Amino acid sequence: MGIASLVLGIIAIVIGIVSAGLFGWLGAILAIIGIILGAVGRKNPEKSGISTAGLVCSIIGLILCLIFYLACAACVGGLGTL
Repeated sequence: MGIASLVLGIIAIVIGIVSAGLFGWLGAILAIIGIILGAVGRKNPEKSGISTAGLVCSIIGLILCLIFYLACAACVGGLGTL
C-alpha cells in the first residue's frame, strides 16, 4: 500500500506541475487514492515510513493539482469578459 501511495503521489505531483491545469482533475483523483492508500498503509509498522512519504507526496500533489486547476479555470473564465 505504501509503494502504491508513493507512486500515485509522485504521478499527481508531475501531472500537477506539467499539465498546468489541463488534467488537474486526473491528478487530484490519483492523489486522493494515494492519500487513502497511504493512510491504510501506515497501519503496517514495518512500512510506515514509505507510507508516510506516499501520504505526504499525495497531499502535495492534491494541493498542486487543485491550485493549478482552479487558476486555469479562472484564466479561462476571465477570457470571457474581454
